[in-house]
Amino acid sequence: MTTLTVEPKTAPPPVRPRTRTGTAKWKRRIPLLPALIFTVVVTQLPFVATLVISTFQWNILEPGDRHFTGLSNYSFVFTDERLRTAVLNTVVLTASVVLISVVLGLGLAMLLDRRFAGRGLARTLLIAPFLVMPVASALLWKHAIYNPDYGLLNGTLNAVYQFFGAAHGPTVDWVSSYPMPAVVISLVWQWTPFMMLILLAGLQAQPGDVLEAAKVDGASPLATFRFITLPHLRQYLELGILLGTIYVVQTFDAVYTITQGGPGSETTNLPYEIYLTMFRKYEYGEAAAAGVVVVLGSIVIATFALRTIASLFREEVSR
Repeated sequence: MTTLTVEPKTAPPPVRPRTRTGTAKWKRRIPLLPALIFTVVVTQLPFVATLVISTFQWNILEPGDRHFTGLSNYSFVFTDERLRTAVLNTVVLTASVVLISVVLGLGLAMLLDRRFAGRGLARTLLIAPFLVMPVASALLWKHAIYNPDYGLLNGTLNAVYQFFGAAHGPTVDWVSSYPMPAVVISLVWQWTPFMMLILLAGLQAQPGDVLEAAKVDGASPLATFRFITLPHLRQYLELGILLGTIYVVQTFDAVYTITQGGPGSETTNLPYEIYLTMFRKYEYGEAAAAGVVVVLGSIVIATFALRTIASLFREEVSR
C-alpha cells in the first residue's frame, strides 16, 4: 500500500515595494518648481546681491570710487558708535515691547477663556489693533493721542485738572519728552493681541479633567495657575516671545513715523539706522553689511521659534 505525501505549499516570495525612480520623483516635484523658483528669485537672489554689496566700499555720491574691501564693512558695523547705540536701542525696544505684550496678552487671554456675555464681541475688539496697518497705527498714536495741542492724552489731562478746579492742565509734548516710551506703548498696543491669540490657544488646549481634579482637591485658583496652567503655557509663551522678537526687532514704521529716531538718537534702532546709512549717508556697502547682520540674527531667533513650533506639533500629535 502506497501512502501519498502532500508537500506543504511554500509561501510565495514577498513582493518588494517598487522604489520610485528618479524620473518618477521629479515628475511629482515638477508642479512645485515654479513656486520654488519664484521663492529663490524673490528672497535668495537679493540676499546674495546684498552679501556681494557688503564687501564693497560704495558711496553713491562718488560713483567712480567703488572697490572691494572684504570684511571691513562688517568690522565697521561692530565698532561704529552710532550702530552700537542702535543695537542697544533695538534691544531695549524689543525686550520692552515683547515682555509687556506677553504679560498683557496673558491677562487678556485668561479673561477671554472664561464664558461671559459678549465674549465674541470682546474678542473681535481686542484683536482689532493687530489688524491695523503699522503706519496707520503709528500715525494714530502720533497725531490723535500724543499731539500736544489736540491729542487725547493732553485732552484727558486738561479735563482732570479742570475737574479739580484748575484753569487747565500742563501741555506735555509726549514724543519729545518721552520718545522711547511713546514708541514702546504704540507697539505694545499693536502686538498685545498677537500674544493674546497664541496664549488663548494654549489655554483652550488645556485638559479639562486636570483642572477639574485640581478643583476637587481644593487647589486655589492661584495655585492652579502657578502649578498647572503656567507650566502648560511654557511652550506657548516661548513661541510668543520668539515670534514677537523676530517681528519687533525689524520695526521701522513706528520709529520713522513717531520719532524719526530722535530726539538725538534715543529711539534709533537697527532698521532705522540702516535706512539712514543707505539714504542719508549713501553708504551702500555699510548699509548692506548691517542688513546682513540683522538677517543672520533673525535667522538664529527663527531657528529657536521653529523648534518650539515643532515641539508643539509633536505634543499635539501624541495626545
